[in-house]
Amino acid sequence: MRATKATTERRCLKCRRTLRNPSPDGYGPKCRRKVRSAARKDTTRPTWQVAKATELLELGAIVPLRQNRIFLVVSDDGTEVYRAAATGQCNCPAGLRSVRCYHALAAEYAAA
Repeated sequence: MRATKATTERRCLKCRRTLRNPSPDGYGPKCRRKVRSAARKDTTRPTWQVAKATELLELGAIVPLRQNRIFLVVSDDGTEVYRAAATGQCNCPAGLRSVRCYHALAAEYAAA
């Protein structure tokens, strides 16, 4: 009888590769570098939205739902979970009014 692994493998939320050193945000080093470089290049959004989106990524408050295009994003106070698409749609109150929110921005960064 074969022995099973006692530890569970952690995988990168973006590329699904096995992480040697699990990180709190859930991304591997290469994927984290890509996400952060995408955040630095974005000059079209207000700086507070970019800061909030990068905070969501660093805290691991964004989880891929389907094929790295749809994400579950936790709200500021942690009471709500929104669905945000990498194309810019979100079901938060601002997103329902067709306002570009930082939840959708975080989804864009995570899909970058």
